[in-house]
Amino acid sequence: MNNKLVNRDNITQRDSFSELLGQLANNSATVVHDEIELMIQGIREKMTAGRNGVITVMIGAGIGFAAFMCLCVVLIIWLTSYMALIMASLVTGAALTILGGMIAFIGYRKLKKSMHNT
Repeated sequence: MNNKLVNRDNITQRDSFSELLGQLANNSATVVHDEIELMIQGIREKMTAGRNGVITVMIGAGIGFAAFMCLCVVLIIWLTSYMALIMASLVTGAALTILGGMIAFIGYRKLKKSMHNT
């Protein structure tokens, strides 16, 4: 009779142990799932902040471009007091072309140097 009581205790302990292992596996899966969801939420927040930053930069660049064009017109108008309108426009265009080319060349060299260093 005492032998049957020991067997029941062993079976109960095995059932308890297997239930604990099942709960542990279930809880572990839940924690992993929650961590993945948290990571995804963080990425979404960073993407939203990045998108807002890009939009702000684009708006600023558009306003800056409009201001630059106004300054070009002012330069052309100022140069017309010294030369014909066509010549003032050509001088302004040529100067901006040379400046833009130099800046692009400097940027190209920096980019090429950074590509070789990595």
